[in-house]
Amino acid sequence: MTPRTTRSDQPSLTTTAASTAAPTNAVPTNAVPTNALPTSAATQEPAADGPLIEVRDVRKTFAVRRRAGRLRRTRSEVHAVAGLSFEVAAGEMVGYIGPNGAGKSTTIKMLTGILVPTAGTLRVAGIEPSRDRIRLARRIGVVFGQRTTLWWDLPLRDSFGLLRRIYKIPDARYHENLDHYVGLLELGPLLDVPVRQLSLGQRMRGDIAAALLHDPEVVYLDEPTIGLDIVSKAKVREFLRDLNRERGTTVLLTTHDLTDIEQLCSRVMVIDHGRVMYDGSLPGLHGLGESERTLVVDLAEPGPPIEVDGASVVRVDGPRQWLAFPAATSAAPLVASIAARYPLADLSIQEPAIESVIARMYAAGEA
Repeated sequence: MTPRTTRSDQPSLTTTAASTAAPTNAVPTNAVPTNALPTSAATQEPAADGPLIEVRDVRKTFAVRRRAGRLRRTRSEVHAVAGLSFEVAAGEMVGYIGPNGAGKSTTIKMLTGILVPTAGTLRVAGIEPSRDRIRLARRIGVVFGQRTTLWWDLPLRDSFGLLRRIYKIPDARYHENLDHYVGLLELGPLLDVPVRQLSLGQRMRGDIAAALLHDPEVVYLDEPTIGLDIVSKAKVREFLRDLNRERGTTVLLTTHDLTDIEQLCSRVMVIDHGRVMYDGSLPGLHGLGESERTLVVDLAEPGPPIEVDGASVVRVDGPRQWLAFPAATSAAPLVASIAARYPLADLSIQEPAIESVIARMYAAGEA
């Protein structure tokens, strides 16, 4: 029986829908043609010399047409990526952050071969993505936080089985990887549940497992924790940390949650208006922009503003107080000092918005 497919308005990692022998209502956007991959997708090619990801003066321009009157349209160009250059070595975990519209997703789509650069050179594992998408597909994994690679109406187990056939993963390797990831991501009780019945956090864990079944060398994660609760976020972060440490998988992570970056990545790149504004450590980024974190303290009862070295009260509302402190410093001494002197009911830390960090970077550069 030939599966029915539905069109997607979004680009995918394939030029055609996957043609596997299982009926379904929709084909995931990241599927790869069954007849296009080599005999064994799990057979790794020789590692490329030099950086695993190499981007040199890459530009991407989109033509946009806007209505200007009843019959006229004007054409303008949008420079989504403008002269982007960076390298990522094998085994790195790199945070790739920036405000909405900065060019993050456009970069990921060029790295996977979905989009073709307007200018510049780009290589992943020695392969030019737009020229050899199929060969590259077996060496990368992709997770888009707001989209799924799973078959909506099929149980999770069947989605994994279809991906095994698409990537032609040897049985022994497939079962070894499946058991490994199902255990780490706690997917066992969910294997026979249709994807449409999974919660967002459960589906995200399923998507991550699906992206790793064929042993990719590099994984692109685009907002992998968006919309997840605290418990689900913690599970995903712990899994990614273990994946990088145990298997040496290279991870490029795009997110607006700086806690993801802080807990996972030793290196962060900030992109804005299609250009890299910063490439270094997260504490260095905070120090460069002189950004601040906020400690939200709930006292047992209302009281005067808290007085503590290294922080200042910026707001008081009954028993709750907000204290600002430099983002480049540790919150632990501050919390210990407050806990020793004041009756606490609860506390939490609010990270600075990336837009705020970038705005401060601009201000520091103009001063």
